[in-house]
Amino acid sequence: MLERKPSLTDQAKAHIKQRILDGEFEDDRIPSESELAAELGVSRTTIRDALSRLQNEGAIYRKQGSGTYVNRAGLQIKTRLEEMWSYESVLTAHGYTPSVRILRVEKAPAGEEVGNVLHMDAEDVLVTVEKLFLEDDEPVILTINQVPEHLMPGSVPDEQWQAPIFEFLLEHCRQRLSYYLSEIVPVSASSDLADLLHVEAGKALISFAEVGFNDENVPILKTMSYFRDDLLRLRLIRRQV
Repeated sequence: MLERKPSLTDQAKAHIKQRILDGEFEDDRIPSESELAAELGVSRTTIRDALSRLQNEGAIYRKQGSGTYVNRAGLQIKTRLEEMWSYESVLTAHGYTPSVRILRVEKAPAGEEVGNVLHMDAEDVLVTVEKLFLEDDEPVILTINQVPEHLMPGSVPDEQWQAPIFEFLLEHCRQRLSYYLSEIVPVSASSDLADLLHVEAGKALISFAEVGFNDENVPILKTMSYFRDDLLRLRLIRRQV
């Protein structure tokens, strides 16, 4: 029997998704809403909502007059680009055992460009944290997070930055990261970036340039992330609307 937290729909969705991943549905056919509702002890509405979310993710599809089936192509989507996630969970979803290395934590004036983005004066102090995400000893993702110092009530030990950034902001800054405004930007690896990611200088990389906002739509975070596309592929499903 399912409990109330997290939401019943989230729990039902996770349960069905895990059964899909475990290959438990014969001929890839999903049981009816009534069967799943009886199995999990929830309403058909809860199951219907859970299945709708799985369909939106591309994990299942509905065949008119036949039923609901596993979408094997959709299961190739390990990470949904429109959702917020930790890079540790991204690497785990791709079959890696991740580790995190803090490369630097520095404080400096924000400057005019970043100050404008984060609604700071140019001389206000900004904390810049560079983190490397690895599989064994092989670097996969490099991130550079920039947070206004005034959001932190006191000194924060460098090791506390090991946590996913949204957890850090909530615990140490009392700020909930509500959403990102993200741009996908192709970049050419500089010599320093190439050394950090173990790639050739000049190699084309995919990067995310992001600004994170809290629940009041105030920018609280600026982030750049760089990905090794030979080790990590980000896919999405595009539909005709």
